[in-house]
Formats: sequence, structure tokens, C-alpha cells
Amino acid sequence: MARAGLLGLLLALGRVFQAWAGLSPPATLDGHGWQSPVDCARANELCAAEPGCSSSFRTLRQCLAGRDHNTLLGNKECRLALEVLQGSALHGCRCRRRMKKELSCLQIYWSLHLGLAGGAEFYEASPYEPISSPLSDAFRLASIVSAGTDSAAASRSNPCLDAAKACNLSNDCKKLRSNYISTCNKEVSATEHCNRRKCRKALRHFFDRVPSAYSYRLLFCPCKNQACAERRRQTIVPDCSYQEREKPNCLTLRSHCRAETFCRSRLADFHTNCQTFLTSCSRDNYQACLDSYTGLIGLDLTPNYVDASFSNPVISPWCSCQGSGNMEEECEKFLKDFTENACLRNAIQAFGNGTDLTFSRKAPPQPLLTLPPAIGRASALPYSVNDSSLVDNTSVSITCTSRQKSLTTALMPEQKTLVETKGSGNQLSFTGTVSAVLFLLVKMAM
Repeated sequence: MARAGLLGLLLALGRVFQAWAGLSPPATLDGHGWQSPVDCARANELCAAEPGCSSSFRTLRQCLAGRDHNTLLGNKECRLALEVLQGSALHGCRCRRRMKKELSCLQIYWSLHLGLAGGAEFYEASPYEPISSPLSDAFRLASIVSAGTDSAAASRSNPCLDAAKACNLSNDCKKLRSNYISTCNKEVSATEHCNRRKCRKALRHFFDRVPSAYSYRLLFCPCKNQACAERRRQTIVPDCSYQEREKPNCLTLRSHCRAETFCRSRLADFHTNCQTFLTSCSRDNYQACLDSYTGLIGLDLTPNYVDASFSNPVISPWCSCQGSGNMEEECEKFLKDFTENACLRNAIQAFGNGTDLTFSRKAPPQPLLTLPPAIGRASALPYSVNDSSLVDNTSVSITCTSRQKSLTTALMPEQKTLVETKGSGNQLSFTGTVSAVLFLLVKMAM
């Protein structure tokens, strides 16, 4: 009995030592031999191989069709199906950003989540795996550009123009950027100046495929004058992708977003990684916040800079809280998640300064528990598709260009986050030492 108690104490100490080492606990196996957590697509395959799990998942999906959460919980069969699934591989599964079957994975995630939570929470947990890269090439590149520019030159320069020129040095970036600019500027008819659906699709394709070393520079370029700030605002061709004749109510826009699996997932990811009740981002993980923000572009809740202010830029989706009635407080709270978001503001500023403070080697935090300008088309964009000024303009630093190439040539188009491996040796050494000590203590206890 005493030995069992001592062994339990040693295992508890092991978890404490693991936390000190900055490592997450190893994945464990449940009663069915499943390793948790797994991505939801794989979890669904494992569930389908178990008759009890498979039938319960089918039952749950039938229960979700046309029933509210309270009615679902009041049905014994639905409630039993939920209980079975909470002990399966589906419970706690997550999806990876830009994975091959991302939409299918997300649909599986929300089937179980909506059964458990009902979908009425103001903030929903992200269905995506946490972003753990501490320092991306995008921030490194921004650091090089920032270090090579003095304050006087910065006030006269246009980093957004330099970002466009840098994009043109990459075949993929140039091709995908040219594609969305031409798509978003293509007039459909006399009454419809563009195809918003195709425009947003092209934008999503750009931000999903182009490495952040290029896309972040276009979207978050640090501006010291109005011309630069206006160019930054025009990055997503807002006349087509962002603005409409009238502003819808923000809660209505959120409802439309949550009715679509992909938009709902990206909004939950934004709320998880850009938590507004913090003075900064969780663990100063600016990379996660910026990646979540860009994930919203091209969806119903596409955000953008509201004007060409360079000293105090404000970001918002195209909506207002007029006509909210007794829901005005909730609407204002939702809108302030964008307009007064300290985490997002600090993340953009950190990128502009070339600074990413995410140096913690600890495992990323798990998703939080869910809790019950004038409208009109601009006369012309401030740049052309090809940015032909690159041919005869040598304002881009040679040092910047050469170092940029060394940083970005190894990046694949679909690669969005990089893992910093520096320091991992010490971490592994510490873990090995802890394991050896625990082994000796267990032997002594026996």
C-alpha cells in the first residue's frame, strides 16, 4: 500500500518536472488503444472501426439536425451517444491549418463540439492545433528591414511598396498576388463592379499559399506616412472584398459566419489566439495572432484597416452595431474584439519592429474552455498588378534583398510557421536527467 502511494507521488513529481522542462505530457492511450489527441479526420476513421462509436456518432448527427441544444440533451438516446463519444478518439481531436482535408476535419470537430456546448457561447475554442513556432522567418525578415532603416529615412520610405517589390521577386507570390488583384478589379456588369465571391476566394488562396515572409510584409507593413498607410489599406482590394453599399449589423454578420464551417473555425481561432481581455497576446505569441487574423481574410468576416491613418490604425470587419436593440452591448463587445484588440495591435507593432517575443519553450496553452471611409469605389488603386516601378527603382536595400533570399528560398509555398530548434538540446538533456532520477527513485521504492 505504501509502495503504491510512493509510486503515485513519484509519477506526480514526474509531471511537475516535465512542466519545468517546458514539455507537454506525452500522448496517452485510452481504453481502446487510441492515441489522443489526433486530428479529427483520423479520429473519425478510428471511430468508424468501432461499432459502438460509429453508431453513436451517426446518432449524434441525427440529433443535431433540427434540434436545439436543450432538446438534444433532453433526449435519452442523444445524451447516451454524447457520453459514448466523450470517451472516444473524437473527443479532444483538432485539425491542422491548411491540411489536405481541412473542411471535412472541421465538420467532424463541430459535430461533437456543438453537441457538447450547443453553439451559443460568445467565444468558442479553436478547432485548430496550437501554433507553437516561436520565431518565424517573417519576423526575422522584418527585423532585417527595420535594422537597416534610420528614423529619418523611415518617415520618407514606403515599406508597403518595398513589400510589393519583394513579392515580385518570388514567382509564387507574384503570380497569386496578380491573380487576386485582377480578379477583384474585374468588372462584371454596369451594376456589379466585381465578383465578390471570386475575389475573396482568390484572396484566401493567396494567404493560404504564400509564405508569411511575403504576405505579412504586405498586410502589416509599418507606415510612417499616409501614402504608405493607404497602400496598406488597399492590399486586399477593399472595394470588392471588404466594403459594401451598406454596413450590416455585426451580430448578423457573425451569425452568417458561424453558419459556415470554415468561417466559424477561423473566427474561433482568432478569438483564441488574439484574446482581447489580455494586455498582450497569450505568452506574447504574436505569430499565432497574426496567422489567425489573416485566416479571416476572404471570409464573411473579412477585416481590414478602416482608413489611411498611420499613427493610430484601426481594424474592423465591415459592420456596425446600429439596430442591435437590446443586443447592443453584446454587439459592441464583439466589434471591440477587432477595433480595440490590444493583442492584435501589439502583434502588428511587433512585426513592424521586427520583434517576436515568443521565446518560451513551454508547450503552447490549450484552447480556453468556451463560455455559456466613405463608401464607394476608389478611382484607382495606388499600384499596378506588376508594380513596374521595380524595374527602374533601386530604393530597395541590396542587403535586405540578399538576406531576404537566404531566408525565404527554403520556404515552401504552403509553409506558414517554422519551428525554432535552438535550445532543444538542453531541453532534451534536462528531460533525460529527470527520467534517470525518477527511474532510480522507483527502483529504490521497490
